Amino acid sequence: MLHTQFDVALVDLDGVVYLGNDPVSHAVPALNAVATQGMALAYVTNNAGRTPDEVASHLCELGLTTSPEQVVTSAQAGAKVLRERLGGGPWPVLVVGGPGVRAAVLAQGMEPVDSADDDPVAVLQGFGRDLCWADLDEASAAVGAGALWIATNPDVSIPTPRGRAPGNGAFVHAVSLATGRSPDQIAGKPHAPLMLESIARTGALRPLVIGDRLDTDIAAAAGVGIVSLLVFTGVSTISNVLRAPSGQRPDLMGLDLRTLFDVHPPVHRQGQQWRAGPCSGGIDDRIGQVVLQGPIDTPADWATACRVACAVAWATAAATDLVAQRLIAAAADLDSDPAR
Repeated sequence: MLHTQFDVALVDLDGVVYLGNDPVSHAVPALNAVATQGMALAYVTNNAGRTPDEVASHLCELGLTTSPEQVVTSAQAGAKVLRERLGGGPWPVLVVGGPGVRAAVLAQGMEPVDSADDDPVAVLQGFGRDLCWADLDEASAAVGAGALWIATNPDVSIPTPRGRAPGNGAFVHAVSLATGRSPDQIAGKPHAPLMLESIARTGALRPLVIGDRLDTDIAAAAGVGIVSLLVFTGVSTISNVLRAPSGQRPDLMGLDLRTLFDVHPPVHRQGQQWRAGPCSGGIDDRIGQVVLQGPIDTPADWATACRVACAVAWATAAATDLVAQRLIAAAADLDSDPAR
């Protein structure tokens, strides 16, 4: 079981633990259960808008026993990058984003300012739900004047109960288009600073990154050599994973966080067949499609089938439409069973 194989879970929030203000199905009881059995939890989020205290309070409201020290944000990682690049001194930094961005700048002993007219030496740009055109105008003015520009994260969208909404990456792109510059550095996933800060703070020896996005969570884990688990409760779909490029391929997969209690048997190749547990897969040469054999009666079976299908797809150029349809249908059947 995964919760006994790793000492710390570095858990993404949006799409993994909650969607908007509401918890993701099964996330809270699963996390509480692994915590009582010895797995340490750190909540590692690209969302820079809220402070760690606000995030921890929200998690406690959902039913998780969480302290602010367990929350690591891209704003904190971005402010640390600024401190390392600027050195000592109470440097004026233009803050673009929510309260979490300002708090992170203050925690590093720098002076947050709100206007390019305050002669900031740097800009820290992160997400904020109240962000408006005037904020992007100030950022563009400071960036255009040559200020050091750190973006907390590149996510162009965030999951919400109503679908996807613009994320920080969309606003960073707007400033980039306006100024003709790209950020000097990005702190959040898939870039290394947030991952490295999370590992250092937790002292993890065998960390497991858990996320819902291939291009941020999984890519970040791959970039620093950490095992990753993708759950299908947020952005990325099984169709996305079957076609995932190198560097965005999860080591493990599960319908939701209950998979932390599943056994994930390794996938072995035997000639033109790939096998794990009760599942095997290969290519139907008649139609050029990846196909699976074996039962998908439980969420654990489903997770194993996904890994087998991906192993075949990643090793070949075979089409994946049919196997994706089978896995999607099986997931829908399993999700309808409240007893799991």
